[in-house]
Amino acid sequence: MTSFVDRVNLQVIAGKGGNGCVSVHREKFKPLGGPDGGNGGHGGDVVFVVDPNVHTLLDFHFQTRLQGGNGKQGQGSNRDGANGESIRVSVPNGTVIYSEGEVLADLTGNGTEVTVAHGGRGGRGNRALVSSKRKVPGFAELGEAGDELSVVLELKSVADVGLVGFPSAGKSSLIAAMSAARPKIADYPFTTLAPNLGVVSAGETTYTIADVPGLIPGAAAGKGLGLQFLRHIERCAVLAHVIDCASLESDRDPVSDIDALEHELAEYGGLADRPRIIVLNKVDIPDGRELAEYVRGDLEKYGWPVHAVSAVSREGLKELNFAFAKEVVEFREAQPPVEATRAVIRPAAVDDSGFKVKRVKPAFEGDVEFIVTGAKPERWISQTNFENEEAVGYLADRLANLGVEDALVKEGAVPGSYVRIADHEFEWQPTDPNIVATVGPRGTDARFEISDRKGADERLAERKERRAELLERVAKEDEAKGKRRKR
Repeated sequence: MTSFVDRVNLQVIAGKGGNGCVSVHREKFKPLGGPDGGNGGHGGDVVFVVDPNVHTLLDFHFQTRLQGGNGKQGQGSNRDGANGESIRVSVPNGTVIYSEGEVLADLTGNGTEVTVAHGGRGGRGNRALVSSKRKVPGFAELGEAGDELSVVLELKSVADVGLVGFPSAGKSSLIAAMSAARPKIADYPFTTLAPNLGVVSAGETTYTIADVPGLIPGAAAGKGLGLQFLRHIERCAVLAHVIDCASLESDRDPVSDIDALEHELAEYGGLADRPRIIVLNKVDIPDGRELAEYVRGDLEKYGWPVHAVSAVSREGLKELNFAFAKEVVEFREAQPPVEATRAVIRPAAVDDSGFKVKRVKPAFEGDVEFIVTGAKPERWISQTNFENEEAVGYLADRLANLGVEDALVKEGAVPGSYVRIADHEFEWQPTDPNIVATVGPRGTDARFEISDRKGADERLAERKERRAELLERVAKEDEAKGKRRKR
């Protein structure tokens, strides 16, 4: 059964925003108490965070789809919808996130986090769309879709010292002797199928050491397990060539082994600047000690420190430990100081219209002639309910105020031209200024523009008329009473 996974493909989907609500407050004696439709909730994000208790990407080997919660729809009585639940995904230290071949994030350091997919914004309810011309909007905005992308998670172990060598060179035995790590050790090649990490102390210096599955010629081209695990030594400060001095293979010797390993490292690339240390292992065996002493002179051509050690008898391990620590300290001191992350605010340029209009040659009659791109127009399109004429009119006004109509005219658009914004295609009809001057902009609420209520002058005239009628009736009654008295 698979126990170590260091590369996975994932489908990451953020939550969708909730739709806004269309509602008018109603109660006794207030049949039209004003709009009270709430906003939709925002969709949940997908966040990756480094967890020190996670050491492999095995969980994602079985769960390849991550999705944030959707926002809830707004409700009447000014009740906003609940936000969707964001999911926090734990990943090992040293995880690199790729999307379409580009690095999205390189997560190193416990607690480091990055939001890979942002949830969609919730649509505004009709309460938030009220204006002086639109007193009771009969529409609301739809929620936006969340980000959706395919990502690749790749684990690159974070270690200070990387042990490289041929299979059965004793790398696992060496890391077991120098640290508390207990990797699998056996007398056959490719015992190590996953990188092992150990923590080592040398005086006041503490560093981590990792052994990589055995390399063979052609590893950088995909042979053996080398290509799969070479990435785990990219972050190492020091590379140690572990040489098996007791090998029984007649066609191998320490010099040719180092040349072969260096060739594979060069083919992989990016490791030429790392300091090297040569470790001649298994000197507890007489033939191994003899070979180590014999090749010392030949190894001087590399200019690297050479240490003869034995993982079994622990001979030379103390000196090797402090040699590793010295190189690690020098590497750390050479690194630039870590600066605190600062928030950088980059306001948009004042002359940035936020959209572009591109004219295309239609393939046949009735095909798209103009394409409008831009964050605002595309977002407005996704928020519009095209089954609501008032919402469509509101969209048209927003596009006209943004300058889309003027840009289309400059590009040669005429009434009836086919225009595409995002996934929607429509036949463009420009705004008629005469209609706007007489009935107001599209999307206004005509229900409040037409009123049966009488004006003040009309009410005053009616009151005078009623008073005159009353006086006339009283005069007639008085006249009738006078006649009765005379009789």
